[in-house]
Parts: sequence; structure tokens; C-alpha cells
Amino acid sequence: QVQLVESGGGLVQAGGSLRLSCVASRRTFSSSAMAWFRQAPGKEREFVAAISWSVGSTYYADSVKGRFTISRDNAKNMVYLQMNSLKPEDTAVYYCSYKIGPPLSRAHEYDYWGQGTQVTVSS
Repeated sequence: QVQLVESGGGLVQAGGSLRLSCVASRRTFSSSAMAWFRQAPGKEREFVAAISWSVGSTYYADSVKGRFTISRDNAKNMVYLQMNSLKPEDTAVYYCSYKIGPPLSRAHEYDYWGQGTQVTVSS
């Protein structure tokens, strides 16, 4: 079992920045991946970004490419999502997730999920 806890959400004006953090309860396998998804009211959960624990390869949704950066700290079992130039359409609950194997963009591929953290971007 891997427990994930997100933090760092909040209310920010459009154009602002936030940094989300996610800590895993135990050391993750080297051949595993972490990802951030988000879900806005009335919408399906959508992929935001993913990173492989071993080599740190990163992947982004087109909607956040160039604005968001995912990173990890293997020693602390943590993954981060730096969000810059935030837009009102980025408003959602953001979830951290974990899987064994390579990073993927489909939510059903991930085995463990955090409780989510709310990000609200005002216009």
C-alpha cells in the first residue's frame, strides 16, 4: 500500500502561481511513476503531468505545457507540481497518483490516489 497526501492548493488570481506537493508514505519502486490529474465540477478527471521515478522523464497535457512543471525528490518520496501563469480554467481538485511501471496519461492505469487539493483561480 502507498498512501499519498497532497498539499499546497488554494485561491490565486489569474496569472499567479502555486506549488503543489505530494508525499508518498513509503519509498516507491524505481520503476514506477507519479502523476497529477485534476477534476473540475461536472467534468471527467483529466491528466495534467507525469514523471518517472528512475530517470525523471516528464510528460504534460497540452493545456499545461510551458506553464506547469512536475518534479520529484526521491530522497523525500515527494513529487511537486509548479503551476505558473494560472488561468481560471485551471480551477479543479488536483490529485496525486502512483503506479508501478512507466508514466501514462490514463487515470485507470494508476493504482493509488491522494485525497486531492483544491485549486481555485479567480479572473
